[in-house]
Amino acid sequence: MLIRPSTQKDLAVVDALLMRTYPKLLKADYPSSILVKALPIISRAQPKLLSCGTYYVVEEDGVTRGAGGWTQDEDQLDLGHIRHVVTDDRALRRGVGRRLMQHCFQMARTVEVLKMECWATRTAVPFYKAVGFTEVGPIDVALVDGMGSVFRQCGCYATSRTGVTQRSACRRTTFLIGKRLERFKF
Repeated sequence: MLIRPSTQKDLAVVDALLMRTYPKLLKADYPSSILVKALPIISRAQPKLLSCGTYYVVEEDGVTRGAGGWTQDEDQLDLGHIRHVVTDDRALRRGVGRRLMQHCFQMARTVEVLKMECWATRTAVPFYKAVGFTEVGPIDVALVDGMGSVFRQCGCYATSRTGVTQRSACRRTTFLIGKRLERFKF
């Protein structure tokens, strides 16, 4: 599998991946009354992310199997935000998402980002737990007027040499990047 930074040329492919995959994966966890409003918003690639340098596509034999990335917080430079992650529903359980997260963590460490935060759909919470995040709780994100959030906060505690360090101020979703990531070997 190849993980590479995305470009604007990936817009149509990432759009198609989001539009094909999100409806299939989310339908088990959300009523159709929510999905009909949420999917047109969350199933679209974000052009700014595609060219930010920290958003990636995962390719296997020339086929895009996943996408996602992270951005650095503008105010808290040691904090990063996991952004718009998707794995092709036909490639689930093959390590695409895990490899993508490992890549994001490694790249974030190079610019001294030590913590990550993530907003996840209910469907994605088990995945984020599997890569080390801990669910913090529901958050409210108004996607359209009159509709509540489809997201949950996920955070993580990382074990350091001195013990367990916890960072979850303001109920932010936090993943401390450090020794704990060494367990993710591919």
